[in-house]
Amino acid sequence: MPEGNQLRCTPGQGNDIVVSSSSPPAGENGCSRMDDALIRAASQGDTAAFEQLVQRYDRAVLRLTVHLTGSEEDGQDIYQEAFLRAYIQLPHFHFECSFYTWIYRIATNLCLDYLRCKRSRGRATNAPEGEEREILDLIPDQSVSARPMRNLASRVLREQILRALSQLSPRERMVFELRQYHGLQLRTVAGILQTSEDIVKSTFVRATQKLRLQLSEVR
Repeated sequence: MPEGNQLRCTPGQGNDIVVSSSSPPAGENGCSRMDDALIRAASQGDTAAFEQLVQRYDRAVLRLTVHLTGSEEDGQDIYQEAFLRAYIQLPHFHFECSFYTWIYRIATNLCLDYLRCKRSRGRATNAPEGEEREILDLIPDQSVSARPMRNLASRVLREQILRALSQLSPRERMVFELRQYHGLQLRTVAGILQTSEDIVKSTFVRATQKLRLQLSEVR
């Protein structure tokens, strides 16, 4: 394992673990057989096996949580919480879905709670002006679906996009983020959110229409 960007997953007191970002995610169609072996080992207390699981998906989860919260600090907190919950709940993993889907489900549920709480307090769901843009610049998004948007968007337009995203409902934004920024297939998004592919598709279409309407004034 290279030293430059190693993950650290260290059990602390009780069930606490500390996780830091490392290698790129294994991807939507990552090796589930390898994951299954690591899950079985980690559920029996092998922290090195859990460390390898985190290494496969940590960067994608961090990018998701930072995108959705619009805050590097809050995004990192939710990222840590997601892997902590996965570590605690791993002995109850029943292999009904992939680890990839499962960890995304934990992270998205935490982000949904965060966004709903923020909205209920009457706060804007986007970061203070300029903050989220800087965060997005720092967290590289290498998905194919994200490149056209990055090539098209000037700084001014990107700010408009972020403002438009903040006007979506938490679930609409979640579906849009997973599909557009992370390039996930609709059936994968449906599995993560535990709903039907048809509902995810209609939610994505609705979110896209709302964004187009809000961005039409800046074209």
